Amino acid sequence: MRLNSSKRSQKKGLSPGSLVHVGERKVDQPRITLIDYDGDQFLEKEVATVEECFPFNETSTVTWINIDGVHDADVIEKLGRAFGLHSLIQEDIMTTSQRPKLDDLETSIYVVSRMVELNGEGKEIVTEQLSLIFGRNFVLSFQERPGDMFDPVRERIRHGKGRIRKLGPDYLAYALLDAVVDHYFVVLETVGERIETLEDELVADPRQETLHTIHALKREMLFFRKSVWPLREVVAALERTESPLIQPSTNIFLRDVYDHVIQAIDNVETFRDMLSGMLETYLSSVSNRMNQVMKILTIISTIFIPLTFLVGVYGMNFEHMPELKWRFGYFFVWGIMIAVGVGLVYFFKRKKWL
Repeated sequence: MRLNSSKRSQKKGLSPGSLVHVGERKVDQPRITLIDYDGDQFLEKEVATVEECFPFNETSTVTWINIDGVHDADVIEKLGRAFGLHSLIQEDIMTTSQRPKLDDLETSIYVVSRMVELNGEGKEIVTEQLSLIFGRNFVLSFQERPGDMFDPVRERIRHGKGRIRKLGPDYLAYALLDAVVDHYFVVLETVGERIETLEDELVADPRQETLHTIHALKREMLFFRKSVWPLREVVAALERTESPLIQPSTNIFLRDVYDHVIQAIDNVETFRDMLSGMLETYLSSVSNRMNQVMKILTIISTIFIPLTFLVGVYGMNFEHMPELKWRFGYFFVWGIMIAVGVGLVYFFKRKKWL
């Protein structure tokens, strides 16, 4: 997972509410899709201009407007003006490094969360800001790019499954948050499998690449935690709010999302502890391996010290050294050296040093 490279310094000196996109531009043009429904009717279409959404602000049906791409200030400003969004909320939508939070604006409620998913190869966790705003009869969702985890929600609306078409925009907002949180477990399951594979590798053959992988996973879990932990406060605040925009019947579903967020946080903390333990295991394994190598080298050196002494003595070539004239002196010295070496090995094994 990459560090957030968004430079908020480009907004230095601007007045509050200035619409400047902060973050990576991930689409060329914003894509706007609209779903309008109630218990009896359903409409879904992709609109060419933001002005086509304005009439739905006055209907009695529930309207869900999804915008993929938050870099176009004109689209954000027009939509904000039509649905009564404060300029500071519009600014937050275009600043894609927001921490998950909740703002109760009386006529609407603004929720920021982080969508977490794996990249195309499934080796890196990427996050994306999701801004949700819901009011009396509408839900606005702002994403940085096309592609999300809301297809099951769309299918339930299209086919009238469950209670979603019978309830209001607060339930739709809950359903979207629930989809985001459920996808956390999809990512965590994949990360858990990677950690299990890494554990087996750590026991069998720890390498330098293993250490790099452990550090990368620890960093990803840190970012995951920063995305999930504040969401607990957001969902708890939604459940406790006395806003008339949230029906009492929705509170039990929000409580369920809160439980799921707690479970996700527990999994993240468990994985972080496991990775810390694996890092310590790796360092201990490397240290033990180094000790084994030093042990072998020390034993070899110890064996050759007396042999070197013998060779040194008989390499002095004194004129009156009797063994130099002895016919079997060479073989005798070799026998002594072999006996010394074997004796030392036997001694080391008796001491359980080998």
